[in-house]
Amino acid sequence: MSERNFVKPDAQFINDLKKNGGESLKKCYQCATCTSACPLSTEENGFPRKQMLLAQWGLKDQLLEDPGPWLCFYCGDCSERCPRNADPGETMMAMRRYLTSQYDWTGLSRLMYSSVFWEIGILATVAVVIVLFFTLPHNFGFGLLSRSGPTALSTVMLDRFAPVGIVDWGDRIMATILGLLLLINAARMFSGLTRGEKIPLSSYITQLPHMIIQGVTQIRWKDCGSRSGIRNWLRHLFLVSGYGIMFTLVVVFLPWFQVNDTSLHWTSFLGYYAAAVLLGSTVWIIVDRLKKKTGMHRFSHFSDWLFPILLFLAALSGILLHVFRMTDMAMATYVTYMIHMAIVVPMLVVEVPFGKWGHLLYRPLAIYVAAVKSSVRESAMSETAAQSQAVQQI
Repeated sequence: MSERNFVKPDAQFINDLKKNGGESLKKCYQCATCTSACPLSTEENGFPRKQMLLAQWGLKDQLLEDPGPWLCFYCGDCSERCPRNADPGETMMAMRRYLTSQYDWTGLSRLMYSSVFWEIGILATVAVVIVLFFTLPHNFGFGLLSRSGPTALSTVMLDRFAPVGIVDWGDRIMATILGLLLLINAARMFSGLTRGEKIPLSSYITQLPHMIIQGVTQIRWKDCGSRSGIRNWLRHLFLVSGYGIMFTLVVVFLPWFQVNDTSLHWTSFLGYYAAAVLLGSTVWIIVDRLKKKTGMHRFSHFSDWLFPILLFLAALSGILLHVFRMTDMAMATYVTYMIHMAIVVPMLVVEVPFGKWGHLLYRPLAIYVAAVKSSVRESAMSETAAQSQAVQQI
């Protein structure tokens, strides 16, 4: 084999994969039971056997070019049926953690996934900054001490404690930064998946609905798993709808959502729905993980726990904030608002671009690229068949 064609295994990649939860990788004997058990695996995009092989050989670059890890929704069937207890489903999850750290140019994802200390530390640092922002008096009039006058303490004056105009601008700046970070990461992912491919622009345009539909509905999940695919898909769909509505209310409609009076507004009903869905879905997820009754929840990385816990705390603190505001409990409202922001802001600033939540963008993008590649291959095959038929006619 020439030096040009030799692919050198990346030993560090294997070690990093183990740190991200792929400790059972060495148990795999490539029997392909996992792939035959997977309802989403196809001849064109077979998994998880192919990805297990790439990982065992330390072929990092080939894995970066493969959409397979993201096409898996991790129902756990493959892990339950593996005769070697190699946990291919959990290894695929570890691959997604590793790939997320590779898309992130800042290096924060790598630190967070490889160390509980770093993940908690980064979240706690942002939370402390938020608390200080609300408690230390300064020129803008923010700070609990600067608003603890008799009037503000006798009745809820939320706009005095957290002026909606300033908070609204802060939300928009945060959303812009998050969007830029995610777009950069997505561009790095896209570059890896399409490296060396000659794909016409028309294929990208015609297959664009795949990314939109999958991003909104994650509908492939309903076919994932022999027993609980539809249940898990519906739960995830409701969870994402609640998260999406709450994010939109806070970032786009905050002047109508954060109001001083106790009357009900149109945003209130959307907020009730979002809070109820987030609270109910996260409790359901946490209970399932505690019971470990399905293959999907047999194993839990720390980030898998942090994902629903932060959402649960955000929903719970938001509900308490609304109750205190509606019952005109001034100090309780201010303190709960501060706690709520100390949970939500780190969750959005840290976990969305650098943590587990990135899959909401990465998975639809991988499905989209896979569909684009498939359409190109089908077009090439059709063209070849047409040319062959023309030659036979001649």
